[in-house]
Amino acid sequence: MSRNLCITAVDGQTGHLIAELLLTDPNFSKRFKSVAGLTLDIEHEHVQQLESLGAVIVPHQPGRERALTKQLKDLNVDTICLIPPTHPDKYDITFELINATKKANIPNVCFISAAGADLADAKKQPRLHEFIALEHLVMAAKGDTSTKAGHSPVVIRAGFYAENLLLYATQIREEHILPLPVGDAHKFAPIALGDIAQVAAHVLSGEGPQGFADEHRGQLIVLTGPMLAAGNEIATAAGKALGFDVKYEDISQAEAKRVLKSHSELDSSEMEFLLEYYSLVREGKTNYISTHAFHDITGTHPTELEEVFKLYAAEFQAQGDGSDGHVSKRRKTKK
Repeated sequence: MSRNLCITAVDGQTGHLIAELLLTDPNFSKRFKSVAGLTLDIEHEHVQQLESLGAVIVPHQPGRERALTKQLKDLNVDTICLIPPTHPDKYDITFELINATKKANIPNVCFISAAGADLADAKKQPRLHEFIALEHLVMAAKGDTSTKAGHSPVVIRAGFYAENLLLYATQIREEHILPLPVGDAHKFAPIALGDIAQVAAHVLSGEGPQGFADEHRGQLIVLTGPMLAAGNEIATAAGKALGFDVKYEDISQAEAKRVLKSHSELDSSEMEFLLEYYSLVREGKTNYISTHAFHDITGTHPTELEEVFKLYAAEFQAQGDGSDGHVSKRRKTKK
């Protein structure tokens, strides 16, 4: 049965790429009657592109839960991909989205969370930790007989996006250094955003007698990249892909904040999230990989870190200022 899908935050990178993949890949697009995109920024280039591909664009006005619920009902949405938006009020907006999903009785719910959130300290890493409360809200619908929203749930904990390393394109291009505040001892496993989109697309398009495919329904899916790497190993992977030596430089949290602030399009909440994730790395809480789910769901191998740098080689080799490699402008998915 063809589904009526809604994807939230399609003006952001994750929502945009998932929606684009579903609309353009015939293996996925044939499974949907309609794809609606919820957006906080109706004029965003991502939104306009998706509209040109056939998405139904729905303006989202936070603070109007009743109106949002009606919009979802009017669109006959039976499947939703809940993506917290990049916004200072991310938690409140997502809380509202989840409540509207429940009130609209949407049975198939895929929530995009964050890997590492379960290890975050509520005081030291509040932006990361708040994902746990949102996960609880999604999962609590399972025992709520007043809504169908708990019938077929999936939670995807997405790891550190490898594309965030594009934020350091200027330093890599001009100084041949990768400055990160992650220390020298511990490691993490960046994952390509395209791999997150692939898993989400398989989940959203999968079908079973209870909604989502039985192999996905009820799953808590943790996704990281396939290479567990310290800062120097990430720099080495970059150098191999780009054809010149790149050295890792361990920097302070304060300096890391100054580097991130140089990107005017980087939202303050996203900057806080990145800094908190780096602090998890320094604490040794990210010394793991989680790739079995990716293999099981897609039947393929996740993108190697060196390959990610090759995909974006032009970003690191082009001439220009620091905005050239901004993470919010260019992200790709494997075909």
